[in-house]
Amino acid sequence: MYRKIVFLLILILCLPFYSPTFSQNIFKKYVNGIINDTSDIREPQFLMYPTVAYSPETSWEIGFSSLYVYYPKKDTTNRLSEVNAFTFFTLQNQYGLWLDHALYTDKNKWFFLGRLRLQSFPLKYHGIGMDSPAGYLALVEANQIMIRERVLRQVRKNLFFGLQADFQRLGGVDFKASPENPTIDLPTGSEGSTNLGLGVGLVYDNRHNVLNVRKGLFSELAILRYTQALGDFGFTSVLSDTRIYRPIGKNNVLAAQLLGQFTTGDVPFNQLALMGGDNMMRGYYMGRYRDKNLLAFQVENRFLPLPLGFSKRIGAAVFGGLGTVFPDFQKASIHKVVWSAGAGLRFLLFPKKDIYTRFDLAYTQEGSGVYLFIGEAF
Repeated sequence: MYRKIVFLLILILCLPFYSPTFSQNIFKKYVNGIINDTSDIREPQFLMYPTVAYSPETSWEIGFSSLYVYYPKKDTTNRLSEVNAFTFFTLQNQYGLWLDHALYTDKNKWFFLGRLRLQSFPLKYHGIGMDSPAGYLALVEANQIMIRERVLRQVRKNLFFGLQADFQRLGGVDFKASPENPTIDLPTGSEGSTNLGLGVGLVYDNRHNVLNVRKGLFSELAILRYTQALGDFGFTSVLSDTRIYRPIGKNNVLAAQLLGQFTTGDVPFNQLALMGGDNMMRGYYMGRYRDKNLLAFQVENRFLPLPLGFSKRIGAAVFGGLGTVFPDFQKASIHKVVWSAGAGLRFLLFPKKDIYTRFDLAYTQEGSGVYLFIGEAF
């Protein structure tokens, strides 16, 4: 799954061909500010760049991304807040807008963590469970709206508690059976659904820089209840996400994550626990495996930066993960586990804020994937 081959790299390579015109002066100043990070560390930073990508699911993808990072009150003792935005269009008639944020207030009293997805797509549906075939069963066309927000208040040092809401709407759903599987059993929610979940969350977080954690612990426990009074289906979802980061020597970081998602009730297929994506179990696209429950673990060793004589801005990482999905704990088959492993390069984009862009190559038993994003996977 090839993701985000960033055109910004081409812009950087074009710098030597600079000629003194007004527009090129602006261009050079902008790129120089990014590459040399000339701004005051206390000042907010904003990055915009076009993207070009290719994947088997999307064909060619053209997009535009932006990143905004800042310290509340311009106080570097506060945690670094970030907002990511991405809009895209593909040759498979997929398009959308993504917006993610992790925002802290002054003295880290409040923590706002959320995401928004507005997208239209055809996606490959492989069925439910670990026994789902490698070949897709149906091509699903749909329009999706997803808004998830967590509002958390610090109750003790590094400990946050608060409310959360999750709204998901899937409309215009059309299952088109693959030629190899002309008849399929349609899953729950195959005609579309609208669901609103409300719940509470407890988070322990002592990370200072969420885009590149050198040392710290993040642990979240969240419970969401979806009722038919507020949507089409009634079910409960529990999320457990724990991440630990330990420095090794001066520059290296060992990071590990244990993720669990558990649902009970009448769950639509689009809100089952989904395995894959650009963060956990890289190499599988999101939803390759899905079921009511998911357990996944990954570990990553980061070399930030590498001890190179000619540059202090190039790093690397190696990573591996294991994951499984299952309908319930009585039927959990521990031997049905898939793996993901890979390595990647890092480039120190904002030296003063210690933010890297990552280029990862991941391998699985079914294929490989390439990812390029700003910030670490977890």
